[in-house]
Amino acid sequence: MNKIYKIYQLLYKTYGPQGWWPFISSGYHVLDYSFPKNSDEIFEVCLGSILTQNTTFTSVVKSLNNLHVKAAINPDKIESMDIETLKIAIRPSGYHNQKARYILEFIKFYKSLNGAVPTRDELLHVVGIGPETADSILLYGYNQLQFKVDAYTKRVLIKLGLIDEKAKYHDIKLLMENSLKESVKDKKELHIVYQEFHALIVNHAKEFYSKKPYGVGCFLKDIIT
Repeated sequence: MNKIYKIYQLLYKTYGPQGWWPFISSGYHVLDYSFPKNSDEIFEVCLGSILTQNTTFTSVVKSLNNLHVKAAINPDKIESMDIETLKIAIRPSGYHNQKARYILEFIKFYKSLNGAVPTRDELLHVVGIGPETADSILLYGYNQLQFKVDAYTKRVLIKLGLIDEKAKYHDIKLLMENSLKESVKDKKELHIVYQEFHALIVNHAKEFYSKKPYGVGCFLKDIIT
């Protein structure tokens, strides 16, 4: 068994299933992998993925709740909103001027899809959509086999000596995906592992990797190395 999959198993055994992506109307959906159930929930994931750039998901929830109150977690509703109203609603997520622009640019792209599943390359050509945001949208919004790497993932892997501090997003993504594919052959199960693993890393890292020095008290190092 490779070390990456062993980390997943240890985290899953410790914390259990996470039920990501949590939705404003229904919350976390532990062991129910049928989400998103409709286009509104797909769009909510896309919207949340953009809002979560450079901030915490707690802040994103505040922004989504502000939009929910206005019945505006919907591309048409957001497009018809006054731009200043939109900025005020998403202010809790930070960078509200920039993110308002990104959201409106994404909506143009989203509508052009006419319900089709976007490719990763298409997403990366949308203003404001980088690799992490694209993978978040694809993994949780469209149930595609794209592993999402974030800052927590990198911190954990560096601490465990599995990557160098200079490792790039693409290199970390390939390491995670290739390692997991070695251990999980069924595509449906692999998708579940991708979703749960990212959420488990976030859960674990909030406790052990949110403050410097990173990794103090982390139980993975003694087990993995």
